[in-house]
Amino acid sequence: MSERIPRLYRAMGGGIGFGADYNPEQWPREVWREDVRLMREAGVTIVTLGIFSWAAIEKEPGERDFGWLDEVMDLLGEAGIAVSLATGTASPPPWLARLHPETLPVDAEGRTLWTGARQQYCPSSPAYRAAALDFATAMAKRYGQHPALALWHVGNEYGCHVDACYCDASAAGFREWLRARYGDLDGLNAAWSTDFWSQRYSDWSEVLPPRLAPTFPNPAQQLDFRRFSSDAMRECYLMEREALLALLPDIPVTTNMMGLWKSVDSFSWADELDIAALDLYPEPKDPTAHIGGALFHDLTRSLRRGQPWMLMEQAPSAISYRPPNRPKKPGQMRLWSMQAVARGADAVMYFQWRASAGGAEKFHSAVVGHGGTDNRVFREVSALGKELAGLADVAGSRVRAQVALVHDWANWWALELDARPAELELLERLKDHYAALWHENVTVDIVPPGADLSGYKLVAVPNLYLVSAEAAADLAAYVRGGGRLLMSFFSGIADERDRIHLGGYPGPFRELLGLRVDEFWPLGEGETVTLTDGTTAGLWADDLVLEGAEPLARYAGGPLAGVPAVTRHAYGAGSATYLGTRLEPGAMRALVRAELAAAGVEPVLPDLPEGVEAVAREAADGTRFLFLLNHTDAPVRAYGTDLPGQGVAVLREERS
Repeated sequence: MSERIPRLYRAMGGGIGFGADYNPEQWPREVWREDVRLMREAGVTIVTLGIFSWAAIEKEPGERDFGWLDEVMDLLGEAGIAVSLATGTASPPPWLARLHPETLPVDAEGRTLWTGARQQYCPSSPAYRAAALDFATAMAKRYGQHPALALWHVGNEYGCHVDACYCDASAAGFREWLRARYGDLDGLNAAWSTDFWSQRYSDWSEVLPPRLAPTFPNPAQQLDFRRFSSDAMRECYLMEREALLALLPDIPVTTNMMGLWKSVDSFSWADELDIAALDLYPEPKDPTAHIGGALFHDLTRSLRRGQPWMLMEQAPSAISYRPPNRPKKPGQMRLWSMQAVARGADAVMYFQWRASAGGAEKFHSAVVGHGGTDNRVFREVSALGKELAGLADVAGSRVRAQVALVHDWANWWALELDARPAELELLERLKDHYAALWHENVTVDIVPPGADLSGYKLVAVPNLYLVSAEAAADLAAYVRGGGRLLMSFFSGIADERDRIHLGGYPGPFRELLGLRVDEFWPLGEGETVTLTDGTTAGLWADDLVLEGAEPLARYAGGPLAGVPAVTRHAYGAGSATYLGTRLEPGAMRALVRAELAAAGVEPVLPDLPEGVEAVAREAADGTRFLFLLNHTDAPVRAYGTDLPGQGVAVLREERS
């Protein structure tokens, strides 16, 4: 844990932080004192302030008026409410585009994205970077010694709307990034396989982002541009972070990530966050939203290797951009908030405190709605604030996992590029594996290839198409040493440059898995195959040849009749199970249950009713906090505890 984090906990009152985004610049001064009064009534201990404040402070270039923000900072400080102060650089004011039109982002088709929304900046633009650094530095100098300041919030939701820019400044930045990665044009040409389709480059000026082209752009070029774009946004974050820490080394710094957001490689940012922070908006209409939410929670906790984290944004009720815009059911906001705490969150916050009267998100729910506070949402939020205040001793405790799920952003980018055997959506494949584990009530860490796996009894590897020889060797060493591996189809196909591992699929995993794949047989939409154990599968089928593995199930009919579909291979002191197809959910759960039992993984609690989740946090003194969460609408009894529909119980178990 960063040495700066204890200051944040003290500022939040020593327990679970509770609060919201606050945007007072949208409201007249007389509303501010009422807001602070209501915050105290609701149990708020921390607010995020100033995310979109740049234009309100610097209405003309170089002319800054901090008066209104001074007053709000003072009001919050006097009320004992900590401030997560944003640097304000997520959305530049329109005057920056007027004076420096080159700061505006350009898409792959050459179209400029203009002002009038938000996040209208090119991450590689020198003019944007200079202006952002200047404004962030001014914020630090102004408020660095303010007693309410507890945390710096740099930028906001990087990559949410502009995940890549294709302008000339980005092209220049991309070339510099490539020089650092490959050294010279010979290295680049080899990495990008440019002998294919006569793409060989003879001068660096010829190298561009993957702009609109007659047909499929070079896949290695696309992959590297994804890497570069994530790194360019990271550079913007680091630029501000380093300036803040140079002036104020004791104040922690973070930014709000969006979990499994495709454009931002969160693993590469994690060590630069003093505390990981998540914005999460599950769909109230989705009956499985709580499973996806748990996955995002586990990822956020895993970024900093188990350190508690912050749920920095969630909706108090309805979300504004998913028509039909359905509210959360009574109790659902509490349930999902407590799920985040169960999985390691030490702060629960909302977007936003007071509902906007105008603008694009005016129908987004808020703690204080358009009609005031005499409503269900404010009552539920206030009740949760009081409940979290009674869980102060949970803060700082940790979630322990015996299972790891391997995820890699570069693999995600490569898997979903053009001209693959089938359209495989990696997020859905991750959920296939994670949902089966969730239903068995085991806790999961999300880890990148190359992570230390020695503490895990089972490692699941969904569709690791892109893998380096070193990362493949790490997985083999884990199994050889006694680990248990579950791997799915289309893994081990290409290296980190998206060049095929020659010698037969699945490349570096052939020996580990004890098989080879002769051909891929992707299935059509809605097409299924029956297996010899009576289960069904879909999406994909491998034509497997066994090289030491034993078959657990075969295809029962069709062109692959008799071919193994699911296999297991003893390797060293461990074993590796391979799925050559996508099992239907029930079969996947049965297989995962068997793998967990064989690996010696015990659920947090056995024999829970369907839809009830159990998660444990452990304090340094050995106290165990057991969270029981009922994601159904029916009352149930679990672990001797009566849970109403959408109900939650938190049980304390001492070291004995």
